Amino acid sequence: MAAAIAETPTGKMPILMAVCLAALVLPLSFSGGAVATPAIGADLGGSPTALNWITNAFMLTFGSSLMAAGALADQFGRKRLFMTGIVAFAVLSLALSLAPSILVLDILRAGQGFAAAAALAGGTAALAQEFEGDARTRAFSLLGTTFGVGLAFGPLLAGFLIELFGWRAIFLSGTIIGALSLLLTAKRMRESRDPDAIGLDRSGALTFTGTLTLFTYGVIEAPEIGWSHPIVVLALLGAAAMLAAFVLVETRSARPMLDLSLFRYPRFVGVQVLPIATCYCYVVLLVLLPLRFIGVGGLNEVDAGLLLIALSAPMLVVPLVASYLVRWFSAGVLSGTGLMLAAIGLFWLGRVDPASSGMAVVLPMLLIGVGTGLPWGLMDGLSVSVVPKERAGMATGIFSTTRVAGEGVALAIVNAILAGLAKARLAAVIPQHGEEVAKAAQRLAMGDVRGASTVLPNLTESEIHESYAVAFQHLSIVLIAITVISALVIFALLGRAEAKTSEAGGEAFKPNQSTARTEP
Repeated sequence: MAAAIAETPTGKMPILMAVCLAALVLPLSFSGGAVATPAIGADLGGSPTALNWITNAFMLTFGSSLMAAGALADQFGRKRLFMTGIVAFAVLSLALSLAPSILVLDILRAGQGFAAAAALAGGTAALAQEFEGDARTRAFSLLGTTFGVGLAFGPLLAGFLIELFGWRAIFLSGTIIGALSLLLTAKRMRESRDPDAIGLDRSGALTFTGTLTLFTYGVIEAPEIGWSHPIVVLALLGAAAMLAAFVLVETRSARPMLDLSLFRYPRFVGVQVLPIATCYCYVVLLVLLPLRFIGVGGLNEVDAGLLLIALSAPMLVVPLVASYLVRWFSAGVLSGTGLMLAAIGLFWLGRVDPASSGMAVVLPMLLIGVGTGLPWGLMDGLSVSVVPKERAGMATGIFSTTRVAGEGVALAIVNAILAGLAKARLAAVIPQHGEEVAKAAQRLAMGDVRGASTVLPNLTESEIHESYAVAFQHLSIVLIAITVISALVIFALLGRAEAKTSEAGGEAFKPNQSTARTEP
């Protein structure tokens, strides 16, 4: 990181710092919100579903609007969209720090996701215009490192802020960082546009957002009101209809938001599996584990943040190691091997008592972090190297959307699975309380042991802890299965002998006349 800063042209240093500040606050918003959820629930109340939306609302809007934000940046100006996004993010962060209820907070978090997408899309596009050649590589390397720092130390910073000032300070910090970013870019960043931009693919953006929104809503509501409830059934059917409409719109569009023809390349399909796999073996843990450490293990926010460093700190080192290892091993083999290591870590973590701390949880989290770090450091480069050069821009957009949107969907699915497993375990212990068991399971999935005890006062605390331990162990099996299957797919699609040739953009990926289209 120091080398990248030292070699950055002095006049462009403030621009790079501004975009990196924006990149820092995004993972802080993600992981910080997860750490703050128990404190927010204690202060504002709210059902487990409402508390789930604290994180899911942000990830849903962020993921669904990222591609659309990139198109708007090309049309209306990269600097304009970046600054608009930062201003909106700072204002919404201030409003979040003053939120009077959980409903208002969830709504503001959704707005914050849209603002984050605008800031990230505008900022990265602006960096690409400001820097060229090796300087551009160094700038984006520093940007990626900043993301890693935010993920690694976000929970710890959030813990300190909550301990010293309360949960509202987490969102207020977004306002402060946003203001600093604006001061650095207001006069220094150049405006740039794509003169050939034809605007936003509105039909594609609406159907894509509708698909994610309806699916996430249905999955989050299902554990509380039941999978057969008309609202849940209609939401999931609506998501399926929206997805079909999205595919139809994109295949007929002359300038689609997502060019689905890229999925004709098997290796490109393999690359899309990588962010999905890391969602289930790593990203969901950034939300689940703080709730576990605080609500089930009884730790305070600072101690929970310190423990989570074991999970995220490898992201600062392992991706760099992976970039050297590709000299001797294919990226597909390294990525698949990393996922298998993460699966072993998940197996280990699933058998640790939820009340444990120290090395008992540090070692499996370190193994998960190291394993995930191998594909994490390679998949961005793979996303553009496994398709013809003229398709690289669209490939990057699809990959980014898969990564961010997949995180929101994975969180919703995993929370629903954990609630369902907790319900099954509690029902086996106390079968005569059907409705109360469902409510207690929702509380337990959020790590709220006290809330579960209040709903089921006949159960002892040890029985509730055991129910959570069994549910989490069974959840780990689901996560392991997804991770291992993903690793096998990666080995099959990206681990072949010709990997080095194709990763270099060789003839193996030269499109035929029926699929070739030049991106702007």
